[in-house]
Amino acid sequence: MNIDDLRIGIEVLSLIVFLAIVWWAYSPRRRATLDQVARSVLDD
Repeated sequence: MNIDDLRIGIEVLSLIVFLAIVWWAYSPRRRATLDQVARSVLDD
């Protein structure tokens, strides 16, 4: 195992974590919360 294998592993892991966060943030269960927060900014 050399440094390039480690870098590739970290990059793949980072991509998976990023996609998981995006999926969590835009999941249908959170849509109502996101809409409420978006409206509260405009209401102020």
